[in-house]
Amino acid sequence: MPQTIAVLSDIHGVLPALEAVLAEPDVRAADRIVLTGDIAAGPQPVETLDLLTALGDRAIWVRGNADRELVEMRAGKEPSIPDPIAPWAAAQLRDDQLDLLTSIPETVTFPVDGLGTVIFCHATPRDDEEVVLVDSRLDRWTEVFDGLPDEVDTIVCGHTHMPYVRLAHRRLVVNPGSVGMPYGRSGAHWALLGPGVQLRRTAYDIEAACTRVAAESTYPDAATWADYYLHSRASDAEALTVFGPRDGR
Repeated sequence: MPQTIAVLSDIHGVLPALEAVLAEPDVRAADRIVLTGDIAAGPQPVETLDLLTALGDRAIWVRGNADRELVEMRAGKEPSIPDPIAPWAAAQLRDDQLDLLTSIPETVTFPVDGLGTVIFCHATPRDDEEVVLVDSRLDRWTEVFDGLPDEVDTIVCGHTHMPYVRLAHRRLVVNPGSVGMPYGRSGAHWALLGPGVQLRRTAYDIEAACTRVAAESTYPDAATWADYYLHSRASDAEALTVFGPRDGR
């Protein structure tokens, strides 16, 4: 029987969005659920990690830059990019959750039906903050792929919160988009792998979710944060403009 993998990236501590995706029949039926980073840095970090931990061995965890930074902030290190919600989220986490985030690997590699050997990472296989986009030039992908084993056929990443599938130097690159902080259009974005690639979007009640986040989170600006990110107020064009210089343009 073919293996199926649900990929959830950039949840950013948005519990209603995560619950909506986990309720999808294809996610419930998937053999494994891969979490490609930036899991908890958002308005409901404790609850998000508890729900994902309850998945047990079905979940395969990959650490994102925001996950790493939460641990660093609790150790007293200042974040590289100012983000008011991140220090707040770091302060909410229990010690066992910090231990979990510390233990998560930066990449995971295993075969997936129809896609060959797949490496799962957050930003790129070599760096958890590096930016590559749907229209990154091919010589940029040459840099990103440097040192990658020849047997890797497919790269699954996240980080930029915009879904895409493209070929680069005979390798397939998949970004599922963001569950909790989408750029471009609202909804919780994810991907289903095996034997092909399906980019999926789960629609849910955004207004109800914003109300719930504002009511349940103790983050002081939770209502404003939820309204902006859950409604995807930032367009994909705006996001590409901001990310462009980090892609070397």
